[in-house]
Amino acid sequence: MKKFAFIGAGSLQFTSSCVRDLLTFPAFRQCEFWLMDINADNLKNIEKVVKRIVEEMDCPDCKVVPTMSRKEALMGADGVLCTVFNGDVDIWRYEIEIPKKYGININIGDTRSVSGIFRALRNIPLMLDICSDIEKYCPGAVFLNYTNPMSMLCGAMQKHSGVQVTGLCHSVQHTIQMLSEWLNVPIDEVNYKCMGVNHQAFYTELSHKGEDLYPKLRKLLENEEYYNKEIVRNEMFLKLGYYVTESSGHNSEYNQWFRKRPDLIEKYCTHGTNWNPGVYAYSLNRRIERKANTQKQYDEWMAKEFDKKKSNEYAANIFNARIGDGKPFVFNGNVINHGSIPNLPDDACVEVPVVADRMGFKTTIAGPLPAHLAILVNTTARLESLAVEAAIKKSKEMVYQAVYMDPLSSAVCSMDEIKSMCDELFEINKDYLVDYK
Repeated sequence: MKKFAFIGAGSLQFTSSCVRDLLTFPAFRQCEFWLMDINADNLKNIEKVVKRIVEEMDCPDCKVVPTMSRKEALMGADGVLCTVFNGDVDIWRYEIEIPKKYGININIGDTRSVSGIFRALRNIPLMLDICSDIEKYCPGAVFLNYTNPMSMLCGAMQKHSGVQVTGLCHSVQHTIQMLSEWLNVPIDEVNYKCMGVNHQAFYTELSHKGEDLYPKLRKLLENEEYYNKEIVRNEMFLKLGYYVTESSGHNSEYNQWFRKRPDLIEKYCTHGTNWNPGVYAYSLNRRIERKANTQKQYDEWMAKEFDKKKSNEYAANIFNARIGDGKPFVFNGNVINHGSIPNLPDDACVEVPVVADRMGFKTTIAGPLPAHLAILVNTTARLESLAVEAAIKKSKEMVYQAVYMDPLSSAVCSMDEIKSMCDELFEINKDYLVDYK
């Protein structure tokens, strides 16, 4: 029986979908699910959820074990899935409110810009501790990470551990689903190549039966109904020529164009009709609301009708390719570049097509980004590598330098203001960022 360890198992969305997805594969209809979380209430609830999934999927031979011990969960595991978050919403709130004092308006703050960088500094030590435990207790395990900031965390783990780890995001497949619906093309008939860095990857190819879909998309966006669905992303496409993976809200804080003035925030980041147009503190406020109603979420999940259909998340397919029936699977994963995108840094953590099979993860040669996109993505990739190095060396100076180069921070603040802002964030994070000099 294969053993799967879920670290941060109380994450209802990811744990429930991955368990169900795994049980759609014959190789995993008899397996062990070890659920590890440091929150006893969430652990008790997710145990009930997983036991219901096992029952609904008619897999009576599966074993479900809750634990608060990471060692117990990892001991002898074949697959590990991570959805941890180091720190609580209070830390996240400060990491959004302090930049606001300096004029930096944050929408999400979990991936990049100044808030994403400090989240990386706080989470990299935890992720490396998890890797260390995997090396001790299940050195052959396949480790899949869903925790943000994806590029910086995966870059740190891939450079500073020997674990088989890649990071997964659903923005690639969700965006393709969205575009296929807009363009009225069956999703399984859309051909695409997507590459860049996590949340800032671009579809350099998008076609249907040999026809380039971009002219059709450009025409569609003349219709305000469609343009207003994703204002930032659509504006980027119309100006840059290629569609980007992550939501308008996320992308609005990854560059210098949309959030540096109140009038721009009003124009581009307020009135979009899709799920996250870019309003201030959007995800933080949703997290606070969910935290206040945690039990209600579990209760509603347990009460709703069960759907056996597999999701479009990558994790179960990857586990099946690596430790199941061995059928190769192609996905967009987060890996060290090593020439996959030749006009990005060789040591950058990039998001490109990867092949999973019994032999491991094989990074494809994605090819160069268009020159103007390479300028944008190079800035992101290089400052993220600098932030990872800062975390390893515990260097305040390197953190300052990374934030100096952040497009949004530098569009709004002077260098002195950025340094003062970082010092405030170091103080807020003093329990997590010890020994920084």
